[in-house]
Amino acid sequence: MSEIVPVFDGHNDFLLRLLRDPDSRDITWLTDTGQGHLDLPRMRAGGFAGGFFAVYIPSPKAHDDPNFEAIMRNPPFVLPLPEEIPFAAALPVAMKMVGHLLWMEREGSLSICRSVADIRAAMAGGKIAAILHFEGAEPIDPDLDALHVWHSLGLRSLGPVWSRPTAFAHGVPFAFPSSPDTGDGLTEAGKRLVKECNQLKIMLDLSHLNEKGFDDIAALSDAPLVATHSNAHALTPSSRNLTDRQLAVIRDSDGMVGINYATGFLRADGIAETFAGFDPVMRHLDHLIETLGETRVGLGSDFDGATIPSDMGDVAGLPRLIDAMRAHGYDEALIAKLAHENWLAVLERTWGG
Repeated sequence: MSEIVPVFDGHNDFLLRLLRDPDSRDITWLTDTGQGHLDLPRMRAGGFAGGFFAVYIPSPKAHDDPNFEAIMRNPPFVLPLPEEIPFAAALPVAMKMVGHLLWMEREGSLSICRSVADIRAAMAGGKIAAILHFEGAEPIDPDLDALHVWHSLGLRSLGPVWSRPTAFAHGVPFAFPSSPDTGDGLTEAGKRLVKECNQLKIMLDLSHLNEKGFDDIAALSDAPLVATHSNAHALTPSSRNLTDRQLAVIRDSDGMVGINYATGFLRADGIAETFAGFDPVMRHLDHLIETLGETRVGLGSDFDGATIPSDMGDVAGLPRLIDAMRAHGYDEALIAKLAHENWLAVLERTWGG
């Protein structure tokens, strides 16, 4: 295995693991328990230098909910959209998750970054460089007062939706095969949210957003268009993946896409089961690079939120992915762009210097 390349990653759900087991957060973060995809020792072993740490509000589960994971292993399927979560219900959950990230910073091994200079300093100092990201805007009120509160706490990236409706937009259902054109565009509150995020220099994440909402943000936003963890619809026709038309819009905005390791968004058959090797990852990377260009593609793992390739295993397997890129013919300059340089560049274009 060659020298470890630093990786800056577009999306992880580690904070959700801490939400579900807060009493063990020191063990979950600081020791290699072999559980999930992420912890500090495995991050360091794999070269994980930082990334977007998502605050995601889980939908309440009923006793009669279907087994969604089993359904996604047996396409075709269309999963129903969960119901909208009210702001008052989402707010305390988000507070707990942000509190966990602040604890990780106080512990001393992670830094919450508000600028690219912060990211570079954290990476140089051996700390995990974390961006506070909301995967769904449920913890924000339609008047946007809470947006300013969260911004003051470090929020620098926001997806208006997960795959359910919010006061601002409509998410795509998990469906295969399916177009992302599944519903209405932004609400009036959503249009105000886009403009306010532009003013505050909060990056807008297009992952999980339906096509009409995507087009509304593209028309309204003055920032680069970014999808932190999405793949190519032309190769895997999932509702969660981006069409070539959408990729061209992102390219023309000088934005970027982080490739998602979720197997159901990588496999041509849409089956959400793991696989050996990295061939589907390479096919999606090739397509994204061909469509977007070498400077607009990165990694957006979905660690701790998805079934990933077995040869990756967890974050400690990142060097195996990098070696697969080399074997595929990518040179060191391109690998560095994909691994971290492109993310830092698009954040500079979004946040400023």
